[in-house]
Amino acid sequence: MARRTGRPSYLSDRADERRRRTTRIVAVAGAIALVTALLGGLIGYQVGRPDATAATIASIQEADAKRDAQQIVELIETARGVRDQIAPVLAAVEEEKSAGRAPDAGRARTWQETMRKAAEPFADPPSGTTATNVARGGLRGAVQQASLAVDTYALAAGVPAAHQAALLDLSTRQAAEAATVWSVAATQLDQISIDAGHGHQHVFLDTDPHEGALTPDGAAEGTGG
Repeated sequence: MARRTGRPSYLSDRADERRRRTTRIVAVAGAIALVTALLGGLIGYQVGRPDATAATIASIQEADAKRDAQQIVELIETARGVRDQIAPVLAAVEEEKSAGRAPDAGRARTWQETMRKAAEPFADPPSGTTATNVARGGLRGAVQQASLAVDTYALAAGVPAAHQAALLDLSTRQAAEAATVWSVAATQLDQISIDAGHGHQHVFLDTDPHEGALTPDGAAEGTGG
């Protein structure tokens, strides 16, 4: 009887071992790839997602922008009202000197009362951005300078005629300076109004131009926002 030959058992065992090893390697490689993908996605999410600090800062900045936009609207309205109060007084102070009239104490008291009312909106200003605070501070400074002009006029009304001319000249120069300061503040107010999306808002004094005073840019009201 012929003897059957076949593959030795030790060779079959080695082949099976290689297959099992290959299977394990493939499984491990697949697991590593899966873990790597998951970690990459997690890291990307963590990097792309704003942290709590950044989110808080963004929220504060958004709230500040909304608050400032509202403050600008309110400041424009305040400036218009104050302008209508002080513009006639500043014009009258200058007219007194050019007309050569003697200062009148009663007129001075009326103007001083007007100045006190004009200063009231700036007595307790809200906190705003630097640009808005600059505009508000400039308007307040202009009112204060206008008040000095009126007080000097009132002082002239209480001194002998020989000393009135010098005081009236000083009062006129203070009034001109007040108009100049107001023009700078009005220019700043116009710019922050544009930046806030409200367009051009020209709240300049309706007085004759003075040396150093700025003037409106000629753009139509409300445009450019």
